[in-house]
Amino acid sequence: MRMQSVMREVYPPQCVACEAQVADDHGLCGPCWRDTRFIHGLVCEACGTPLMGQGAGPVHCDDCMTIARPWAQGRAAVVYDGIGRRMVLNLKHGDRTDLAVPAARWMLHAGRGMIAPDMVVVPVPVHWTRLIARRYNQAALLSRLVARGLGALHVPDALCRVVRSPKMEAVGRDARFAALQGAIAPHPRRAVLLAGRDVLIVDDVMTSGATLAAATEAAHAAGAQRVCVLTLARVVKDT
Repeated sequence: MRMQSVMREVYPPQCVACEAQVADDHGLCGPCWRDTRFIHGLVCEACGTPLMGQGAGPVHCDDCMTIARPWAQGRAAVVYDGIGRRMVLNLKHGDRTDLAVPAARWMLHAGRGMIAPDMVVVPVPVHWTRLIARRYNQAALLSRLVARGLGALHVPDALCRVVRSPKMEAVGRDARFAALQGAIAPHPRRAVLLAGRDVLIVDDVMTSGATLAAATEAAHAAGAQRVCVLTLARVVKDT
């Protein structure tokens, strides 16, 4: 305890977004907390995007009323802009693996009511060539901490990325779905752990939902029953 106190004096906790001094590790300072668009209130039942108004029952956004979602429910913690976008990019490309700790905590809060300890938690996989270049799968970092918070079984290699899809930042929705058709498959040995189980698929951000759809279809092919999806961030349309 004495050494820990000394270390906190020498290296006080910093905001995970701007490095301002904060009271606790892995937290946001006041201004960054106010500027982070946490998703709450009325949300789309399928993808977690925030919706205007109030509703008593399940509601769906415009996209989810026109696109067939193979999963049962979906939630996200923050809107993908500003600080939320910066955190996703730093986690994915900036070696800020420490960001997975607060992100998983926010995701568990966003997914309450949808997720349960008896689920098997699975990350969206990356192709092995990208894994070598990046050195880690940010979705697996998040899924491990989400599973730990739930006390659930974590199977990081249940699904495989069998096709290296092109980067799709500037690609339209239809092209995304076409490029990811069949890109993810059950692991020939590990996917047996999904058979007959409810599954939670975890990723860092949802844009069109094409990647999550491919992962969900692979989980169903492995025998999964009910599949839900949970992401750190959700890309939303300008309002």
